[in-house]
Amino acid sequence: MPKRKSVSTATEGPAITTCPIPVPNLNLDEPIPPPPKRRASQRKVSQPNTGSTNPDKNADVLDAPEALRASPDADEDDERMNLEQAGMDVKKQVKQEDDSSLSELSDVTEPQEIKKDPSKGKTGKKAKGEVKAGKSAKVAPEAKPKKEAINVKEPQFLDPEAEGDEEADEEEIQAALSRPPPVNSDYLPLPWKGRLGYACLCTYLRFSNPPVFSSRTCRIASILENRHPLSNPNEPPHATKNRPDKEQPADISRGQSFVESLGKANAKDIVKMLRWNDRYGIKFLRLSSEMFPFASHQEYGYKLAPFVSEELAEAGRVAAELGHRLTTHPGQYTQLGSPRKPVIDNALRDLDYHAELLDLLKLPPQQDRDAVMILHLGGVFGDKEATLNRFRENYDKLPANVKKRLVLENDDVSWSVHELLPLCEELNIPMVLDFHHHNIIFDAEQIREGTKDIVDMFPRILATWKRKNITPKMHYSEPTPPAITGRQRRKHNPRVATLPPCPPNMDLMIEAKDKEQAVFELMRTFKLPGFDTFNDIIPHVRKDDNKPIQRPKKKTPRKKTKK
Repeated sequence: MPKRKSVSTATEGPAITTCPIPVPNLNLDEPIPPPPKRRASQRKVSQPNTGSTNPDKNADVLDAPEALRASPDADEDDERMNLEQAGMDVKKQVKQEDDSSLSELSDVTEPQEIKKDPSKGKTGKKAKGEVKAGKSAKVAPEAKPKKEAINVKEPQFLDPEAEGDEEADEEEIQAALSRPPPVNSDYLPLPWKGRLGYACLCTYLRFSNPPVFSSRTCRIASILENRHPLSNPNEPPHATKNRPDKEQPADISRGQSFVESLGKANAKDIVKMLRWNDRYGIKFLRLSSEMFPFASHQEYGYKLAPFVSEELAEAGRVAAELGHRLTTHPGQYTQLGSPRKPVIDNALRDLDYHAELLDLLKLPPQQDRDAVMILHLGGVFGDKEATLNRFRENYDKLPANVKKRLVLENDDVSWSVHELLPLCEELNIPMVLDFHHHNIIFDAEQIREGTKDIVDMFPRILATWKRKNITPKMHYSEPTPPAITGRQRRKHNPRVATLPPCPPNMDLMIEAKDKEQAVFELMRTFKLPGFDTFNDIIPHVRKDDNKPIQRPKKKTPRKKTKK
């Protein structure tokens, strides 16, 4: 039956309104000009726009590997990091010939086309002329070709310590198994009155949207590329549609603006991290050395003042307000005992950079003294005594603002507590005791492996801090359970199971790969102050956005029943 047509209101009479509608006075003789079109070219950029600093959206911005480590110490003999074993995208971390962002899409596989079978028609029935099989023989239905899924590589959290187990020969394993068992102290520093901290990165904030972290970095190739103006200067930069035009002349200031934008974003996020830590009872944080990319580089280095002085001063003001301690830890390449002059020059520039970073925080006197730079003595270079003499010589050349912040830490490769402590007492340098490193490198003739015997050296170690009126700090971490040899035990466990026998008012840095989650685990286990504040930390799910697309279900036609 055909549908009835609706009757328009015009045929039923005039419309009834509650108030008269004034008729506009239009001059029909004059043509009405069309509305002006919005053109993107009219939007002018007042200052150089360097694009997004979110590494999930900008291919030029990377996660700094050193900030993602539990500790910046070297794990290998040659002190080089295997990017492939670390789970990193080598093409993204290493400069390639094609340094465009489109090269990041090489992991996407195109879906294969489904070729139609010419023997079948549109209805899927057999073509005419094909011989039918007997009734007893059933033809197996051909498997329909499936579309290959687009294997897009998910953005992974770059973890340089997520490498496989270190291979060891049989002799090394037998030697490790035959060593005396460690003798650990049963003392627990409870009730706890000190500050627990973590290094560089808050994993919870790193995975938030937008991410909050202070270790954005880039490649040198990205700095050089951003020295060229954009293809369309009136438009904001885009990863594919508006990139720097390399055919136009380069300007060093443009590349500098790009790298400075990363440093400013890192410095601003310190405030957010401090306030988040304070909310959950964490008052100790190690700042990332990669906060300002290539700041201590020989060719591309730069000073932090004045471009980021305001942001760092704000971070220092918040740290002073909340009573937080901030420290830094230069990497394994900063060595003052090396026989090579280029290594010494690089180390001096790197220490100057870290000292300037801490000076610009403008902390109160006691917090400023507590803002130390932890350094390892470095390699042995064939002669320990000669290395110690070179360190003494280079230490005398350091400026005063570096000397007052420099502290030494025992390592897990070369230098034990018994070798490092006399040097610290001689040069008036505080010494950081790392329990994990001590259990790997120690003087077996004077002390046993474990945490019990090292307690007897606490008075000498703490005295190195009291001479400079600096709050003492120690480091604690644990090896992975399957580790046997010394090389395998260098790898940090994601979390720690207990507290070391340190004084209860100690500032203790937990060097674990799970960062703040490892601190929460300790607080939860021993009911430390603040353990009841983070039970409500749950992933925030928005109800109005970021939902997965729900595709409509395909309707299957009902089969007709034969009457």
